[in-house]
Amino acid sequence: MTTDTAVLPPMTTAAPPRDRRSRLSQLGIDTGYVLLGFPLAIAAFVVVVTGLALGAGLLVVWVGVAVLALTLLAARGLATVERAQLPAVLEAPVPTPAYLPAEGSAVRRMLTPIRDPQSWLDALHAVIRFPVAIFSFVVTVTFWSIAIGGLFYGAWAWALPDDPSDQDLLELLGFDPTYLQVTVAYAFVGLVAAVFLPFVTRGVALLQANLGRALLTSRAATQAELTRLSAGRDAAVAAEAVALRRLERDIHDGPQQQLVRLNMDLARAQRQLERDPEAARTTLGEAAGLARETLEELRALSRGIAPPVLADRGLAAALAAVAARSPVPVDLVVDLPTERLAPVTENTAYFVVSEALANIAKHSGATTCRVVVGCTDGRLVVLVEDDGTGGAVQAPGHGLAGLADRLQAVDGRLDVDSPRGGPTRLTADLPCG
Repeated sequence: MTTDTAVLPPMTTAAPPRDRRSRLSQLGIDTGYVLLGFPLAIAAFVVVVTGLALGAGLLVVWVGVAVLALTLLAARGLATVERAQLPAVLEAPVPTPAYLPAEGSAVRRMLTPIRDPQSWLDALHAVIRFPVAIFSFVVTVTFWSIAIGGLFYGAWAWALPDDPSDQDLLELLGFDPTYLQVTVAYAFVGLVAAVFLPFVTRGVALLQANLGRALLTSRAATQAELTRLSAGRDAAVAAEAVALRRLERDIHDGPQQQLVRLNMDLARAQRQLERDPEAARTTLGEAAGLARETLEELRALSRGIAPPVLADRGLAAALAAVAARSPVPVDLVVDLPTERLAPVTENTAYFVVSEALANIAKHSGATTCRVVVGCTDGRLVVLVEDDGTGGAVQAPGHGLAGLADRLQAVDGRLDVDSPRGGPTRLTADLPCG
């Protein structure tokens, strides 16, 4: 086993860069979004405002309840169309909210949209989006018109009526330009508009899209975060339960039975001391051997329990100790910050390395392995490689599945790359803090 705590070598490949579209392609997407959003915004505003007003006015005769429900359902449909366009503009996926399911009696199903907070956010978006869509549409159409009209002025100016009383922009400014000068001046104005067009269009498109993201997807993001936290909690409970059951079973089947036999051997030796000292010595020798075997089993089981050195001296010292006990030679490379990591982070990283080395010794047939641990951009990355036969999978109920559950509980993840024939690469990623 070799240990190096100075420099962390490259151990993970950087995440692939996000596919950035060309500026021209994004300009087309933004323009289409703004132009299509204008009639949709008008339709949504008219439907929602009319439906809400009519429903509120008819509440006194209960017909308004049905009108309000239908209005909110219409707002939901229009919001779905808007959400479908957001990923292309924002260049990122957006979550879809979970609406309340329609259950129960007919009356209760009819009231479901009214009881759903997201349905009211959809209606609010239809109202607030209208003035934003008008502004975005006017700005986009104006810049496109100036850019195209100015750049191609020479191609369509001949179609303008030739009235001596008409004055162009340069004449209004006090100049007496020729036709060529007018064409060049307008082409320059169109060029300036064309240069700013992608930025202006991008700005108004993002303004409208971020309004949609705030009202149409923020609640979904909260729901997704709650689901993730709930899954992490369940994974932590499941991982601890599995580890506890396995430890109980191993203790019952191994050391506990051996300690019972050891107690019986010592009692027999005590009876033999007076009448047969030679037999007593033999029995005591067997008891000493059994005690050594029991101690070795307890040491093996202690891999599933955080050792005192982890709490006293930190993760690097604990990993050095577990690597030294490994029957397979370990090349250990550790690069950690000077301050201690969070206890849950250190415990999880220790268990990942301990379980991985135990699996390597039992199943891989490897002759050497490498463990690299380091913090990168606020994440603790643990890499365990071996030159064994491969074929490791995260089967339910097995060690790797338990590691994945333990990591999920701390907002981490486990990746296993183990083709048949090897080598095996196990990568764990979790927050440093």
